[in-house]
Amino acid sequence: MSTQRKIACLVFPDVMSLDVTGPVQVFASANVELQRQGRVAVYQPLLLGESLEPVASSCGIRLGVDACWHDLAPAELDTLLVPGGQGVVVQRQNPALLAWLRRAEGEVRRLGSVCSGALLLAEAGLLQGHRATTHWADVPSLQRFADVEVQGDRLHTFDPEDAQASHLFTSAGVTAGIDLALALVEADLGRPLALAVAQRLVMFLRRPGGQAQFSPLLTPSAGRVQRLARLLEWIPAHLADDLSIEALAFQAHMTPRTLCRLFKQEVGMGPGRYVEQVRLEAARNLLLDGQASVATTARLTGFGHPENLRRTFQKRLSVSPSELAERFG
Repeated sequence: MSTQRKIACLVFPDVMSLDVTGPVQVFASANVELQRQGRVAVYQPLLLGESLEPVASSCGIRLGVDACWHDLAPAELDTLLVPGGQGVVVQRQNPALLAWLRRAEGEVRRLGSVCSGALLLAEAGLLQGHRATTHWADVPSLQRFADVEVQGDRLHTFDPEDAQASHLFTSAGVTAGIDLALALVEADLGRPLALAVAQRLVMFLRRPGGQAQFSPLLTPSAGRVQRLARLLEWIPAHLADDLSIEALAFQAHMTPRTLCRLFKQEVGMGPGRYVEQVRLEAARNLLLDGQASVATTARLTGFGHPENLRRTFQKRLSVSPSELAERFG
């Protein structure tokens, strides 16, 4: 009887290929590293489809299928990963798959999702009462499941020290599936081997910061009233000015109380938080474009002192301005 752990990943039409190949490569690389050390490979990656026909991913690459999920007893698997992609929309309407996932949750050692695959787990009712994350663009969709504790900035929710979070977990978008797989390898085989795999893949073993450092901080609101629209256009051009609630109310020709009420109704947050977000977005863009030093960025975007910028970055993005500039600039 084989002692290898079967690591299965679902595939379906229009799946995000990197959601599949990224984690699978981590487990394959772990096998290579084990063999380099004179040890036995422990992982057997499998791709599971609805049929044995190759599956066309969202980028056009066709992925081979090793077995049909409906013919496979989930108990045979060690770990099952559910990827995301455009095809999730269709698969959420697949009652047979949802039923199989519910069965799998009770039989596999570990069940996780990558990217928008979390929506499949939520649709199957498996994330009730659980902490979960997904791609930043899909966070609003996941938040529609009221019984799920959505943690939108997390790269993944796997926690080897927590019985619940070591069995059922989710990851953020696309490459965060690699972060998740590295965490699973570390839990299985220890930090030194996982670190060796991460180095081979030119990855952080534990990536600093959450996915907020990559996602847009602000998205346009479709419900802006005309009275606020002009102010919202004015704010980005005056980031270094006094943007207190009183100053904004004066600019908008309304009382501070009316300003706060309209902001919460039409923008979804108070004026102070909105100004901070606009300043943070502008500062991040300046640093990513390499257009200014941290000190100059703080001055141009209204943070004043670099320490104010650093504190806001750490609070909102879980990364310092200098780290962001070095990593992506």
